[in-house]
Amino acid sequence: MHVLIAGGGIGGMTTALALLRRGFTVGLYEQASELTETGAGIQISPNGNRVLDELGLFEELKELSCDPVRKELRLWDTGRRWPMFDLGPKAVGRYGYPYLTVYRPDLLGALEAAVRATSPGTIHLGSKAAGFEEDDHGVTLILGNGERARGDVLIGADGWRSVIRTQLWGDTTPEFSGMIAWRGLVPMDSLPEHMKENVGTTWIGPGGHAVSYPLHKGTIMNFVATIEGKQWSSGRGSEPGTAEECLADFTGWHEEVQTLIRLSPTLSKWALMQRDPITRWSSGRVSLVGDACHATLPFLAQGAVHSMEDGLVLARALETYGDDPAGPFEALSRYESARIERTSRMVRGARANTERFHSQELKDEQTAEKYLAREWSNAPIFDRYDWLYSYDSATVEI
Repeated sequence: MHVLIAGGGIGGMTTALALLRRGFTVGLYEQASELTETGAGIQISPNGNRVLDELGLFEELKELSCDPVRKELRLWDTGRRWPMFDLGPKAVGRYGYPYLTVYRPDLLGALEAAVRATSPGTIHLGSKAAGFEEDDHGVTLILGNGERARGDVLIGADGWRSVIRTQLWGDTTPEFSGMIAWRGLVPMDSLPEHMKENVGTTWIGPGGHAVSYPLHKGTIMNFVATIEGKQWSSGRGSEPGTAEECLADFTGWHEEVQTLIRLSPTLSKWALMQRDPITRWSSGRVSLVGDACHATLPFLAQGAVHSMEDGLVLARALETYGDDPAGPFEALSRYESARIERTSRMVRGARANTERFHSQELKDEQTAEKYLAREWSNAPIFDRYDWLYSYDSATVEI
């Protein structure tokens, strides 16, 4: 079976590698002229590291990344600490894998190198998807330059503005949420000693929150700060920003948050998009993975991880059911059924965390303490995260 993939991000590349590992022929078509990834951090929870291990990349990424000892909450103005959950050996003991904080270029680079090593001709750059045509015998991916690629199955991994999804189901493009995320990468050597902790920190406050964690063998501190009540007129998903504007957005926040802003060599601001989960992914020989089908706010740190899960489950479905009399139709239907409820729950959970991170009850320490005891004690944290981390895409029933 020849599988076409539109999009060469983390979801598309994971899907390609999972298929190649199972003996499929794959053509991956990416619009960029070279494969680069925005320099930023990504959290890979145990369920994502199971995928990397299945693909033979876990040890490589572990060496390149960081393994925080814990995640904690801190109050936006006083800096008071509140435990979220222990990581390190405790995460391995419970889930079999650690919780890693990963530099995105390291992850995409490892995936790309593995794909090229397995099948050098798989990746086609400068090849933007423009649409597709399907008939009884196969599917044709139509590229923006007029070229056409023929295969048995087409997978849209072309992000939240997916051309493939739009042709399948009409315009379901996510809408601007009213929030922007500021992103910066701070050289660890430039930070004060007390801020060089191997910890994942989430600063929570009324109308916004900020996250920091170490990357790239501890040489970088990743910084992401989200604020409500913003406008977005740019046609792009991100644009450069200034420390002055970011500091204005986080006036009154703790000095450590201000320090991360000031010490970021560059800052960019990103529009956070959201939509309700779509109800179908697959039709005939065509289906979707990643942001194309379950674009999410980043407040569960599961968007990229679930894209990776998609790729592995899809490859298993095509391997198991591809030779069925119904061919790829049955396989894609099984894949969708195995994934859509979980990913929809994830999207809704990420949206629900907006209020948990941004509650007005966090304005002062007295009401904040009661709020944290109610929303961020052990029992609600377990209910919110355990079902995510314990999932095994290599063995889940399809």
